Amino acid sequence: MEKKTYYVNIGTGEISEVRNENNHAFSIQATTSEISQLRRKMDNMHDSSIDSFIRAQIPFIEYHHDQANDQYDANLLEAYQLIHQLGNSQTKAHIESMDVLPNNHE
Repeated sequence: MEKKTYYVNIGTGEISEVRNENNHAFSIQATTSEISQLRRKMDNMHDSSIDSFIRAQIPFIEYHHDQANDQYDANLLEAYQLIHQLGNSQTKAHIESMDVLPNNHE
């Protein structure tokens, strides 16, 4: 499959073929299948965020026992790993400087 350039903003959940002022934090080369995989990770993050917000309204469920937080973190890590794998040299360097990947210390 043909790879295209995409611009990704994790914070807003945006994946676009068009570079804008606020979506070019990460530049990647990906197939439509890889973009679908990244989109699923970002959608899962959004869903977990909503679940966590709902949990926050219930005072007797402790924050550290909230599975939504763990799911959000796992999907965020997987999204960063995929972006790092597909990213250009600037994207890879940026993610490595964030020190969020587990094997970044090798």
